[in-house]
Amino acid sequence: MATTGNATPLISLDAVVLDTETTGLEPSKARIIEIGTVPLKDGRLVESAGHRQLVNPGMAIPEATTRIHKIDDAMVANAPAFAAIWPEQAAAMAGAILIGHTLGFDLAVLKRECERAGLPWKAPRTLDTRLLAQVAEPHLSGYTLEHLASWLGVTVEARHSALGDAILTAKIYLALLPKLRAGNIRTLAEAEKACLALTGVLDEQHRAGWEEAVAAPHTRAEASLARIDAYPYRHRIADVMTTPGKFIAGDSRLGDALNRMAREKISSLLVAPAGAAPDARLRLRDTGIITERDMLRVISEHGAAALDRAVSEFASKPLVSLPSAAFVYRALGRMSRLRLRHLAVEDDNGNVCGMVTSRDLLRLRAQEAAVLGDALDEADDIPALGKAWALLPRAASSLAAEGVSARDIAAVISRELGALTRRAGVLAERKMLAGGEGAPPCSFALCVLGSAGRGESLLAMDQDNAIVFVEGAPGSAADQWFAQYASIVADILHEVGVPYCAGGVMAKNEAWRGSMEIWRGRVADWIARSNPADLLSVDIFFDLVGVHGDAAMASELWRAGFDMAQGNAGFAKLLAEASGQVTPGITMLGGIRTEDGRIDLKHAGLFGIVTLARVLAIRHHWLERSTPARLAAARTLQRSEDDIVALLRAHGDFLDLILSQQLADIANGLPPGNKVEVKRLSREGRARLRTALGAVGVLDTLTRDLLF
Repeated sequence: MATTGNATPLISLDAVVLDTETTGLEPSKARIIEIGTVPLKDGRLVESAGHRQLVNPGMAIPEATTRIHKIDDAMVANAPAFAAIWPEQAAAMAGAILIGHTLGFDLAVLKRECERAGLPWKAPRTLDTRLLAQVAEPHLSGYTLEHLASWLGVTVEARHSALGDAILTAKIYLALLPKLRAGNIRTLAEAEKACLALTGVLDEQHRAGWEEAVAAPHTRAEASLARIDAYPYRHRIADVMTTPGKFIAGDSRLGDALNRMAREKISSLLVAPAGAAPDARLRLRDTGIITERDMLRVISEHGAAALDRAVSEFASKPLVSLPSAAFVYRALGRMSRLRLRHLAVEDDNGNVCGMVTSRDLLRLRAQEAAVLGDALDEADDIPALGKAWALLPRAASSLAAEGVSARDIAAVISRELGALTRRAGVLAERKMLAGGEGAPPCSFALCVLGSAGRGESLLAMDQDNAIVFVEGAPGSAADQWFAQYASIVADILHEVGVPYCAGGVMAKNEAWRGSMEIWRGRVADWIARSNPADLLSVDIFFDLVGVHGDAAMASELWRAGFDMAQGNAGFAKLLAEASGQVTPGITMLGGIRTEDGRIDLKHAGLFGIVTLARVLAIRHHWLERSTPARLAAARTLQRSEDDIVALLRAHGDFLDLILSQQLADIANGLPPGNKVEVKRLSREGRARLRTALGAVGVLDTLTRDLLF
């Protein structure tokens, strides 16, 4: 099974649920007599794949324990010893999350059995249903399997058999998920973090000699694997280089080299010594390079006559190179430092074996995001969709590790959030058909709004969606179909990990769905209002973009909204007022204003910049969605241009700082948010933050100056 990441939704886990029966309850002395396992695949119980294994403990089974699990000496007399069965059992569970009930006891016994048998023991990544249940409901009268089964409505069968208890534990785990989700615990790392807070229970188990039933996400190998698994640290140069290298003899004409580069659509040639055999293994020290940029420089300096001269006259030597076994991050660093676009690759013998170019690296740069996109598009159910969505933090981390700006990463995240919403729409249509509700009654568009529409979503997000359809009055059959459909979409997104919008901006609510006629009347009503309190959440309509269905209809509605608001400075001003004031991020003494060591950069800066850019676009009819594009358009007003440039820079800085914190929080099992821990910033980071916070101090002045 593949290793599961911190951000994997609990509904999508690949896991093995385990239970053991033993000779007693003292971990240091108990011997295993039965192991039962059952897999969860993509969050589904595969009961048919359950496995039961009797084990000869090498000692007499006490009568008291036999009365509980009904296993006596005769039943295990011909069973294999633990040492014979464990290697295969461990291999079958490798890479999976191990789930159990009061699992610390089972882990302690398994570890001790491995020590007795001289077998290696590696603590797996685990979840304990006993701890999860207390997280979900701290006030139950008890947390035995019987207590939890009664509370959750799970039928108890084959109790005190290892396989029966493993199946029961799996069913209890699945029944706990909605209750955990209600407490905003959706991912593996969030569950681990919540369980670690149960210090009283964990201390009691430790005193009993049990192993840890849960460990902090950041203390596990997952944290280091996340760094290694990012693209530059995961791929070696051999994975991305062009091989064999493209060579040309040094005594060839420069014109021949130019023709060959054009014909083969390559940007460089390795230059071999004159007379070298075409298939010779050339030493690095004997080889040069000629690039397309070299060609342009030569022709510029020497004219067309230079095309008849030998390539070797203009080749660059010595070659800059790296071994083929080096990681890609070495190539990125060296090419960046030396400002190169081409890097030679050498084999173990010092021979030139290939070439890596900036184009090669760029082509693979967003590979994680591409994998994410494919997985989203192919997901056929909610668990598969959740597993695909869990790739998002890894993709973001990979891109960030390459030095890609948070602004560009936000564009990737937003596109994938749109793809997730589109796929949820497809699955919802299937569910409507399967439930006998029929196909959509008319053409429609499922849309995203807010940061997703602007291309500025980061990893802390909720739902902002809307539906526009061709015709149908409120309460009509068409409207009722789309209301039910939108509720399914919202439920799918919520289960996958994009929570319901706290402000209700979802198509399942009547205010955010309707026919084209209803929408036009709605927008006209917004513009005619004079009370900012009536315009809460209205602004994000102007970020709307269609992601499923008739995208042209969504675009037509979006443009119609801008057309109706064109030139209406009063409406734009009311939208600005409805958005509220920016929370000052700088204290009277010039310090950074924090709460519990963190500053909310959405409310202290990002929100104000986004709002200003949006209301200016509405006021001046700039048909742009992204904040940078809107601010760039604002520069054409030729007023306060320096302040606008400072806001544009601050916008990028805020995104960088927030994303960095979100990735760190996810690695530590915390839900991502917009609050940045100031003390973790470098001196340069704190300086950037102060400058950015200072830039938003002019927002009120800019709003007055640029709206009219």
